[in-house]
Amino acid sequence: MRIVFMGTPDFAVDTFNCLAASRHEIIAVVTQPDKPKGRSGKTSPPPVKEAAIKFMEGSGRNIKILQPAKAREQWFIDELKSINPDVAIVVAFGQILPPEVLCIPKYGCINVHASLLPKLRGAAPIQWAVINGEKESGVTIMQMDEGLDTGDMLLVRKYILSPDETGGSLFERLAGFGGPMVLDVLDMAENGTLKPVRQDGSQHTYAKMLKKEMGHIDFNAPAEDIERLIRGLDPWPGTFTRIHGKTLKIWKASVISKEGAAENGVDINEEISAGTVASVNKNDIIVKTGNGYLAVTSLQPEGKKRMDTGAFLRGYKIEKGEKFE
Repeated sequence: MRIVFMGTPDFAVDTFNCLAASRHEIIAVVTQPDKPKGRSGKTSPPPVKEAAIKFMEGSGRNIKILQPAKAREQWFIDELKSINPDVAIVVAFGQILPPEVLCIPKYGCINVHASLLPKLRGAAPIQWAVINGEKESGVTIMQMDEGLDTGDMLLVRKYILSPDETGGSLFERLAGFGGPMVLDVLDMAENGTLKPVRQDGSQHTYAKMLKKEMGHIDFNAPAEDIERLIRGLDPWPGTFTRIHGKTLKIWKASVISKEGAAENGVDINEEISAGTVASVNKNDIIVKTGNGYLAVTSLQPEGKKRMDTGAFLRGYKIEKGEKFE
């Protein structure tokens, strides 16, 4: 098939590479405009554009690269019509496609979505799967319609989350699912064996976009919720608190029982408020939460690199009774 590939971030690159190496032909890549990046403000291309350029340099093949600010712009719609693709494969493109775009390809627009639809429709399903404590996640290949991740499901593959799953580890795992699944769907489309399944909209949940302020830890929450938040927001935006007037990022922590806390120097009968340091040990800092205790084992002081708590405590002093803001 003649494919238009629409994607922007790292998550989409594996699927692009898989399709580029297949019997199908990617005739165009649609991605977000180049944007300033880092402290220098130097303009950088999106990862999918970089992957397309690398593929063209290695293969000698030519792929048209389109970067509309808005997918509804008429020049872009006219360009897609002139390309006349068989199918559009959409992976984390970052824009809502208007009806005029959805109807252009012969087989429509097919989306790679990183959740088990209808669960976690929206922008950040990978991170929210971890934050919400889901036992399983996966990838759904979906026929796009005008709604937000509401189209018919074409193929689903599940993945069981590990107890220490982070947003980053789940991202890496699911990124590799899309390409092979799309190839299977394209084969079925050509063979006339696709069997679309309508989503049960009454079962849907929503994965809202991540923002940096979401990482500010509220120690009034239960320890289990905080621990999942820490894992879900790793590596971005990360979770943080403040102590001694400075920001302290928390990268890894574990929930400990009252018995475990007592064995590590916590007076479990002492009435202390959430966020208070209940004990400082050689390799962890135990903090009281709204329900239970959290042992912080990896963190990052302001202006420094990520480190184990043991290494942190050899250079920074935190005492029992102090409180995280």
